[in-house]
Amino acid sequence: MIPKKTIEDLIKKHIALEKDLSSVEIDKKLFAEKSKEYSDLNEIIGIAKNYISFDKNILELKKILDDNNTDDELKKMAELELSELKTEHEKNEKKLKLFLLPKDEADKKNAIIEIRAGTGGLEASLFASDLFKMYEKVSNKKKWSLELISISKSDAGGLKEVIASIKGSNIYSTLKYESGVHRVQRVPDTETQGRVHTSAATVAVMPEVEEVDLKINEADLRIDVFRAGGPGGQSVNTTDSAVRITHIPTGLTVSQQDEKSQHKNKAKGMKILRARLYELERSRIDEERSKDRKTKIGTGDRSERIRTYNFPQGRVTDHRINLTLHKLEEFLEGEAFDEMTESLTLQAQEESLNNL
Repeated sequence: MIPKKTIEDLIKKHIALEKDLSSVEIDKKLFAEKSKEYSDLNEIIGIAKNYISFDKNILELKKILDDNNTDDELKKMAELELSELKTEHEKNEKKLKLFLLPKDEADKKNAIIEIRAGTGGLEASLFASDLFKMYEKVSNKKKWSLELISISKSDAGGLKEVIASIKGSNIYSTLKYESGVHRVQRVPDTETQGRVHTSAATVAVMPEVEEVDLKINEADLRIDVFRAGGPGGQSVNTTDSAVRITHIPTGLTVSQQDEKSQHKNKAKGMKILRARLYELERSRIDEERSKDRKTKIGTGDRSERIRTYNFPQGRVTDHRINLTLHKLEEFLEGEAFDEMTESLTLQAQEESLNNL
């Protein structure tokens, strides 16, 4: 049961914002902030008013039902309306609770995604490549912009590691449940006996943060430059263009050598470091908040096995919500991705509601 005062405060806030926005004296920056807040409230205000009027409506219907002079036909209509009113009230309560849940400030941020080949040798690197292609296809379908930050290829044509920035609308809220160990079961091309092999890749999704979101003290950084290795032409291998940034207080280290320019490598490295530090702090806060409860979703634990892609059976299973989709090919093409994401989001919301 939501306290009546909480809902009344929402309605009062909506009225106050409406009044503020109609004022000619309102500051432009303040106008933008209040407009956003007003727009968000608009989505729920009708439900809030219905929720408040529930007791009054119920009382009126009960008067009809308790009145001995009421004919049977009218009583049947009142009973039906009472039942519908209670059902609607339960739905409205759930919607209001979801609206009142603490908002994750990172949900609307862009994201940095890191994919690394895990156990399974070359087959794991091929699977890491498949996962990256899947996220590329999802990005294309959603009109997101994906930009490579760094990439390391394997001998088999797969990926040892790839880091990319994804920009667009509500990126992190869509991709945040992808963090963890993704396992694949399939027959490798090199397998002559037709045996199914199991290998894995890890995915980490972090909010992309700007300097204004996270201040890093220059004195806390050690920056080393070195000669980049691997292919890339003469200028890559003969100049100290590669950069290694170490955040001394946490020991976090980022190396970047994809660009020929030391300046560009440092800028990309700082982008990754900011994201990792921000996520480290978020994880610490989340851990403190959840000491008294266990949740299956949204922990972001990179060591947790979250999903299995089984090729012989053509299925993809998310172990956190026990959901299996027999649409493996469509999933890897980005077609059934939303179906999985929506189920994960709904389950996470349910867990949050239960923990209120």
